[in-house]
Amino acid sequence: MKRTLAVIAWTVLASLLLGFPEGSTAQQGPIKIGGAWPLTGVVAASGKDMLNGFELYLEQVNRTMSDRRVEFVMEDTAGIPANTLTKVRKLVERDRVHVLIVGLLATEGYAVRDYVTRFRAITLLPVVAADDLTQRLRTPYMIRTGWASSQPSHPFAHYVYHKLGYRKIAAIADDYAFGYEVVGGFQKAFEDLGGCIVQKVWNPLGTPDFGPYLSQLRRDVDAIFALEVGADAIRFMKQYQEFGLKERLPLVGGGVLTDESLLRSMGDEAIGVITALQWSAALNTTAARRFVEAYKQRFGTDPSYYAETLYTTGRWLDIAIRRIGGRVEDKQALLEALRKVEIFDAPRGPVKLDKYQNPVQNSYVRQVQKVGGKLQNIVIFTYPNVSQFWKYNPEEFLKQPVYSREFLPLRACP
Repeated sequence: MKRTLAVIAWTVLASLLLGFPEGSTAQQGPIKIGGAWPLTGVVAASGKDMLNGFELYLEQVNRTMSDRRVEFVMEDTAGIPANTLTKVRKLVERDRVHVLIVGLLATEGYAVRDYVTRFRAITLLPVVAADDLTQRLRTPYMIRTGWASSQPSHPFAHYVYHKLGYRKIAAIADDYAFGYEVVGGFQKAFEDLGGCIVQKVWNPLGTPDFGPYLSQLRRDVDAIFALEVGADAIRFMKQYQEFGLKERLPLVGGGVLTDESLLRSMGDEAIGVITALQWSAALNTTAARRFVEAYKQRFGTDPSYYAETLYTTGRWLDIAIRRIGGRVEDKQALLEALRKVEIFDAPRGPVKLDKYQNPVQNSYVRQVQKVGGKLQNIVIFTYPNVSQFWKYNPEEFLKQPVYSREFLPLRACP
């Protein structure tokens, strides 16, 4: 009995902290959306693109959704998980936002998962790609509008094995959850096809000098698979060429390695690199061209994946809020509406959620080419309707551990 009363008391307290009583549907002032992601630090350029994408959508709808004014409260996390949790608590308990948009780094998503679950705070993840947040650690209160880390890696392994003909690959990546999962997804699918990952080299996030790590890479391979984020990617690409590796070992990798937010600061060292992701600013569709043009007019550059996913998240929210007549105070109704959104003409292409609250969408294989004097991710192949489980049975897939530094282990190559 005491335990039941304690649970009820905690539920009431959480509801009051969120600014409305449990089950309330009364509309009270503006729709409050809270954002918490890095605008400073090693991934600042990508974080600013996120903000630009979301602001562009808000401007296009006159900062109004379902005839209610939208109030957007932004907090800079600097990419530090402890900061992210502090900022999220502030948004929930002090600002009393109706919806959270959280994080850039995978570690930020993991840092707030328990808190938002406990407070039943509706949280959208446009960029945080940590696999387990929509797999083994999924929660009803976290809805991914972006992608899972390993999601593009699975089909990309198919492309690398069958289209490029590579059989032995060494990997290098940032030493944190996102790096493990992007590399892990590629390794599993590549080895299931018959290929072999002969080596995995991990460098710290924020590495200033890649020399010690590049010197470790084995040369007796068909290619190098790389995953670096933010400023690390810019330094890595330049130093990869300076080490004389560009002409000797083809470079493939995770999509953010050549994201448009970083290509602006790269030179010819990026030409020819092949990656996979659900977005390219060079996509030749009406929706993509319209978005790219609007973004360029507003900000003067091609939109990155970070910009597109926040723009599409804004539209996702707008669709869901209109479907419930603006009643964002009714959390259950808003959650259900968010889960049912399908966007057939998003800039990235058609997108909808699987039953684990992760998007099913196209995965594009892109090659960096110089077109009209500008570096672009030219789409060279498309895998349609890719889920986070690829062609694996979800129940069987979830029996394995999440991809990590230890899993998958290296195995002897034939």
